[in-house]
Amino acid sequence: MTAPSGDRLRSIVLGGAERYTREEVANAARLNLEDIAQLWRAMGFADVGEARAFTDADLGAVLRVASLLDRDLVDMEGLTDIARSMGQTTSRLADWEIDTLRRHVVQAGAELNSTDAPGPGEDLAELLPELEQLLIYVWRRQLAASVGRLLDHQPNEASDAEGGEETEAATATVGFADLVSFTRLSRQLDDTELTAVVQAFESDSADIIHAASARLVKTLGDEVMFVSDSADQAAAIALNLHRTHNANDDLPQIRVGLATGAVLNRMGDVFGVTVNRASRFTALARPGTTVLDSATAELLSSTSGEKFSVRALTPRPVRGLGIVRPHALIDSTS
Repeated sequence: MTAPSGDRLRSIVLGGAERYTREEVANAARLNLEDIAQLWRAMGFADVGEARAFTDADLGAVLRVASLLDRDLVDMEGLTDIARSMGQTTSRLADWEIDTLRRHVVQAGAELNSTDAPGPGEDLAELLPELEQLLIYVWRRQLAASVGRLLDHQPNEASDAEGGEETEAATATVGFADLVSFTRLSRQLDDTELTAVVQAFESDSADIIHAASARLVKTLGDEVMFVSDSADQAAAIALNLHRTHNANDDLPQIRVGLATGAVLNRMGDVFGVTVNRASRFTALARPGTTVLDSATAELLSSTSGEKFSVRALTPRPVRGLGIVRPHALIDSTS
């Protein structure tokens, strides 16, 4: 009897049958059950109890983890952090890829459910190793970029001697850009149209941010967050975002907020008062404009030359920040 298509596709994706229990995997790697459960949860998966839910690949991964622990290359706390970061990142990646390949997966499932003959299931088995190699390639490139950022922002030896404990805080310009009136727009468009708007906004914004050598921290549907090493670079990104999105008649206008100051980098995200300030200043911006905090405005006034200028706006109260003096970014080249 033919197995359900979902089970057969899962087996293809996992590279083999789920044949081991959690206890068998733990015993093979000489790890305790709680360590296995902790790493499994950190990756984002529900408890499997005593079910045979682990493949040969799962066993191989756990043996690698045990080897890392035995060689003191990383401790369990570090492994849990790494597992959590990988789980959260690849969860979105997997959903994104399945959305892209949805038609092929559904077709493969239907045909696998009706016949044992070779077909789309084999195509999927052939595609997955290629995607896996591309994933490793992109990951290594991203890792190299992250190493470069870390080394570029290391304090000098004198600062190390005087500064005491090492910190991950750094000075940067944080930017938020969001689509204006997105809630109203979401009521007017069907799912397909709304998806197209979000995809165009996210992809165009990502291309602009990456092309300027800044870092896209996250996308939230109608909003993107980025971090730049300089106020000048962030201002150029903001103006380019406006130009690009204004040229697309299918997209509403955007508004941008920029703030400069200390930020804390942790697990691929960025935190701190500067991030909160950039978010609050975005809410102050009118459609099609960029609003800056005083620190960013001061830096641009002293370094930007003829590329752009700033104009002081009326002071106003902002929740959590008190009375602030926002500034508007003006494109001097237009």
